[in-house]
Amino acid sequence: VQLQASGGGLVQPGGSLRLSCAFSGFTSFDYAIGWFRQAPGKEREGLSYISSIDGRAKYADSVLGRFTISGDNAKSTVYLQLNRLKPEDTAVYYCAAGSEGPGRLPHDGKWYDYWGQGTQVTVSS
Repeated sequence: VQLQASGGGLVQPGGSLRLSCAFSGFTSFDYAIGWFRQAPGKEREGLSYISSIDGRAKYADSVLGRFTISGDNAKSTVYLQLNRLKPEDTAVYYCAAGSEGPGRLPHDGKWYDYWGQGTQVTVSS
């Protein structure tokens, strides 16, 4: 199982980016895929996830309405569209995969078994 996040970069406040998470070794029906970020000196934060059971997406309150997760099964890729970016969105962004189960909250990274290397997003003027 492998995941690779890409698409980060430097963007001005109010701008947009699309992050990609290319995965292999499993299908979107095997594992949920989530996006997380970690800023310097801060704890890892769960942002969004797409369910392997019903394909539904969930979002953290901090990004609801600004970020959108989507998937392309043919390309084995999950995307995270980042809109109306703010300086506080600056962080390393990661994608991860894991098996859903009772009590496993979407944005809790502890139950995700597989992680890709991150991609840096910097929001600055």
